[in-house]
Amino acid sequence: MQEEAVIVKKTRVLGHVAVLLTMVVWATTYVSSKKLLTSFTPSQILVIRSTLGLLVLSAINTKPLVYKQRLDRLLVALAGFCGIFLYYFLENTALLFTSASNVGVIVAAAPFFTLLASHLFLKEEALRKNYFVGLALSMGGIILLTFSSTEEVAFNPKGDLLALLAIMVWALYTVLTRIIGRKGYPNLLVTRNMFFYGLIGHTLVLLLSGETLPVKEIIQTPYIYHFLFLGVVASAFCFLSWNFGLRTIGPIKSSFYLYLSPIITIIVAVSFLSEPFGELDAIGTALTLSGLLISEYRSRGR
Repeated sequence: MQEEAVIVKKTRVLGHVAVLLTMVVWATTYVSSKKLLTSFTPSQILVIRSTLGLLVLSAINTKPLVYKQRLDRLLVALAGFCGIFLYYFLENTALLFTSASNVGVIVAAAPFFTLLASHLFLKEEALRKNYFVGLALSMGGIILLTFSSTEEVAFNPKGDLLALLAIMVWALYTVLTRIIGRKGYPNLLVTRNMFFYGLIGHTLVLLLSGETLPVKEIIQTPYIYHFLFLGVVASAFCFLSWNFGLRTIGPIKSSFYLYLSPIITIIVAVSFLSEPFGELDAIGTALTLSGLLISEYRSRGR
């Protein structure tokens, strides 16, 4: 029994490490995306990124995923549609109608919707006082981070609504992944199949928009390096580690690491883009971390 307890504890620690490393990578992907958006459309980037991710996952393991029930195939397809396709599609479309600052603030509320989804569908989490205290502190910190980098945050109902829908979709994705994980399917095979269904969505959008893939430009430097980073590291390996985290530490604790994203982004921006880091940035960072710790303490105290 003691050995089993130690194994479970080590697995949970690995789950936290996996999610943290995932957030570090995802928080830095905007640098590559910003470079690519100067020459490619969002649909082109998403198709290439998903294709590379699918190819890598397929190369690692070519075995087919044998479903135990027909419903399980539908769950995997729905998870891929939500997490690989719809979330990124909504987020990128929102940026066409509203500022990146608005989207960043709204996406930071993802843990709140994840908790609601887990409470409704998984019965894993209760809506407790400490959660809302941590949420308020973290959101306050993220808003300060946003206002420190822009003079005003313009309100655009259409764009902000799309961003809000995006984090609702992400919450649904985390719940679906948790349900699939309980069924004992291999994480690699499930993630690979999710990418397949997500790629179908991105490809349909590309075809309906009448766009094509400029192969000659894609393989040129430095574009190819950014695509490899987004497709191989940020997509294939990061979704593997994120799904592993969802299975081991649950959707709520995993989603709280989303609060670290703006902090990591600040570190990258200051280090590589020479962006300023002022007093509001410091206060916002402190509030965000405080909210994360308070919410995590609530979970451990159950």
